[in-house]
Amino acid sequence: MSNTLVTSASVATTHAGTWKVDPGHAEVGFVGRHFGLTRIRGWFMGVDGTVVLEPDVEQSVVEVVIDMASVHSGDATRDNHLRSADMFDVTTHPTATYRSTGVHVDGDRGRMDGTLTIKGVTRPVSLDVELLGVATEPSSGQQRLVFTARGRINREDWGLTWNVVLEAGGLLVSKEITLEIEVELVPAA
Repeated sequence: MSNTLVTSASVATTHAGTWKVDPGHAEVGFVGRHFGLTRIRGWFMGVDGTVVLEPDVEQSVVEVVIDMASVHSGDATRDNHLRSADMFDVTTHPTATYRSTGVHVDGDRGRMDGTLTIKGVTRPVSLDVELLGVATEPSSGQQRLVFTARGRINREDWGLTWNVVLEAGGLLVSKEITLEIEVELVPAA
């Protein structure tokens, strides 16, 4: 990674163009709570996307498609339940999408507003985004843009309402989910 401080605005000026998500270096993750206590993490291994980086970074556009069947949480039983009609219903809704509707930048940090579609339901989602830097792949000399993003959603807004009420009160699975995204972009071919 570059040792020089870079800003999103300067990167947009010097690296304007179309970029693709490198699926081998992309993680769309989520964190929920089990029993309202334990953090449970999962991620989607099938991520594809395009970023059109404009010289005026706030005019940039992001589109991401997530293969919902690629969910992985470290527990096969839970993963199968997440794929089922109780949750993601991957047979009927194999993908989720995120499309930006606005980008707002302050230095190397910013906010991306957009719409997230899961199970055919589209809702607005804002993500706090940070440019981690520009890197060069040693073997190929290919430039990479590296970003991280984070946001929170209420899963029930997308019809993901399966749950169990606990005997002592509360819910088995939290409604609030934290989204954690790490992504490397490579120039589109």
